[in-house]
Amino acid sequence: QVYLVESGGGLVQPGGSLRLSCAASRSIFSINTMGWYRQVPGKERELVAVITRGGTTNYADSVKGRFTISRDNNAKNTVYLQMNSLKPEDTAVYYCNAETTLRKIYWGQGTQVTVSS
Repeated sequence: QVYLVESGGGLVQPGGSLRLSCAASRSIFSINTMGWYRQVPGKERELVAVITRGGTTNYADSVKGRFTISRDNNAKNTVYLQMNSLKPEDTAVYYCNAETTLRKIYWGQGTQVTVSS
């Protein structure tokens, strides 16, 4: 069963923008935190940004001021990542993440973001 559905990745030139979206299945109950992580080959998956149900956000230092995470807390939980001023080092597979109030964690299938001229 697919619990988190991501969209919005692709190829963009340096300085460009992309918006990622992630919609959670209604079968996930009591979602607290949603967020985005990214991973490049040979490296560990790293936090990009997270947002709690109450709207508190946390960003990796490398993306502060360029990326913005937001969330729609209506019946279908959806989290967005607006990525501006993209750099080649932002190239990675981006994964959506959701954590419930019971600390159960879900991951999306990943979406490729490539920043290249």
